[in-house]
Amino acid sequence: MTGDVVNLRQFRKQKARTEKEKQAEQNRLTFGRTKTEKKLTSALNDKASKQLDQGKLDKGDQDA
Repeated sequence: MTGDVVNLRQFRKQKARTEKEKQAEQNRLTFGRTKTEKKLTSALNDKASKQLDQGKLDKGDQDA
């Protein structure tokens, strides 16, 4: 009925390491883009916003 003896200090350190690694992986996915990828995303966002603005109707012209 006896369990394995565990050093709590080592267990806490190992847990902290795994948490840090998970956070690092998430940061790599979020922020680890190349300059080219960032430029491409920016260009696509600009293009989409211009297309959206072109489709808007001016309400001021209809009232006159």
